[in-house]
Amino acid sequence: QVQLVESGGGLVQAGGSLRLSCAASESIFSFNIMGWYRQAPGKQREWVASITSGGSTNYAGSVKDRFTISRGNTKNTVWLQMNSLKPEDTAIYYCNAELWVDRTFDYWGQGTQVTVSS
Repeated sequence: QVQLVESGGGLVQAGGSLRLSCAASESIFSFNIMGWYRQAPGKQREWVASITSGGSTNYAGSVKDRFTISRGNTKNTVWLQMNSLKPEDTAIYYCNAELWVDRTFDYWGQGTQVTVSS
């Protein structure tokens, strides 16, 4: 059973930074895509950023140029560096791993709370 464990969330003032970590129970290179999603109170979960097994990255428009997704080459970890945080970034952030075999397998972490005060 794949396990994803997020950490690094917390309370930060607007304009500040946080770095989220996602530790996987197996090699992150065994997954086709690793990503971060977030869910704000009363809203649907939304995609934030992703990185493919080949290293290509993509970002939602609302976080582009402020957030950076990266991974360790020797560690089973994916990070999300979040800079210039805004109150609207407040949400629970979830790590996701996708594996494409005969169908798509989705794995999720338990989430980490990020709160940005104005």
